[in-house]
Amino acid sequence: MNTSNEESSTVAAPQPMIEAENLSKFYGIFAATRDVSFTVNKGEVVAFLGPNGAGKSTTMKMLTGYLSPSQGRARIAGFDMSSDRLEGSKRLGYLPETGPLYPEMTPYSLLDFFAEARGMNKRTKRAQIEKVVELCSLGSVIYKPISKLSKGFRQRVGMAQALIHEPEVLILDEPTSGLDPNQIRGVRQTMTRLGQEKTILLSTHILQEVEAMASRVIMINEGRKVYDGPLDQIDSKGVGLDHVFADLTGHDPVTGVKLQTVIDD
Repeated sequence: MNTSNEESSTVAAPQPMIEAENLSKFYGIFAATRDVSFTVNKGEVVAFLGPNGAGKSTTMKMLTGYLSPSQGRARIAGFDMSSDRLEGSKRLGYLPETGPLYPEMTPYSLLDFFAEARGMNKRTKRAQIEKVVELCSLGSVIYKPISKLSKGFRQRVGMAQALIHEPEVLILDEPTSGLDPNQIRGVRQTMTRLGQEKTILLSTHILQEVEAMASRVIMINEGRKVYDGPLDQIDSKGVGLDHVFADLTGHDPVTGVKLQTVIDD
């Protein structure tokens, strides 16, 4: 029996890195999310879409352990973010829409602070700061007060702090929100490099970013999942991703305004 041929033809099983299992969040009788389930496997870059108020940020906060679900489970790299959050957080880099930046600090002092909080020794800390500064192109502003930086550079600083501990998983909430085209291009280039070695869940309103970076789309509307599949299959009729977004959610993808009638294919 030729076992070497059998071994070489065996396809490795997908490794779940982000798992949402029936995630629900209730505020009184209001359901911010209800029974949201999906899995993102190692090496995937997945776009997480939905209109304003659909529950995207709430879902991301539950996945990262920042918010406890009313029902369901969230796991990062196999660790339950309710019962084993510290272990899950070691493998997670999270960039919320409004990043944890301190305006009186410089990018260097901020990264030094986060690296120390992660328990890095002096040598490792120095090496990691150098690495993320280069990756996020922060060299020209590394000693300037964050309060003096453009929004584009502040977004890069936020990305750098999410990467300082070399996480396997990145969850990014609107990383290009409010940026000009040149700044968006810079963030996109960083994301493209990161997508070669990280598992990424990316929330964005910019559908061009989805087409440029993601291989799969998860879409929610009014707190429920309405689509989960490959990017190249969501627009099977060739009408455009913005049209599909409006059809599935009943909202304009640019303004977020609810449409009076759902678009007919």
